[in-house]
Amino acid sequence: MFEALTGAGLAASAGLNAYIPLLTMGLMARYTDLIDLPSGWQWLSNGWVIGILVVLLAIEVVADKVPVVDHVNDVVQTVVRPTAGGLAFGAGSSSETVTVSDPGSFFSSHQWVPVAAGVIIALTVHGVKATARPVVNASTAGVGAPVASTAEDVSSVVLSILAILLPILVLLALVLMVSTAIWVFRKRKARV
Repeated sequence: MFEALTGAGLAASAGLNAYIPLLTMGLMARYTDLIDLPSGWQWLSNGWVIGILVVLLAIEVVADKVPVVDHVNDVVQTVVRPTAGGLAFGAGSSSETVTVSDPGSFFSSHQWVPVAAGVIIALTVHGVKATARPVVNASTAGVGAPVASTAEDVSSVVLSILAILLPILVLLALVLMVSTAIWVFRKRKARV
């Protein structure tokens, strides 16, 4: 069960920001004993990969804070975030962490299942984010874009760390995310 929660949390995090969960796993695998990536996912802890992820994260963080540019970024990220979600779920659910001691038993025979699940989760979260952002931009004349983006980035970092260290809390975080999305859509519907 922890494997699924870890993977789901990392994939949901990728739906908010593609690079944060991958960078979190890479850094934790490289510099701590909190996560042990399986051999097929060791490339995430490579110095070059971490450097590239840092550059891509910096670009996304800046682009996502600027109204109109954030919409273009969301269009581009429609492919990137689900892909990152699939990678994050696949790597995270098959990694040994402080809470997951036998990851091989969870998805042993169907290696594609966690990747597909991650793609679907990340695409769903991204879809909600990309739909809500224009509402935030329009209702605040663009002033809310940096605030919403910062909240999404912080949520992505917290969700990534929780998914690795305390996956049971991922359930609470996902319920909070869904509740927030429902609230935003109800608020939007009330204005129309």
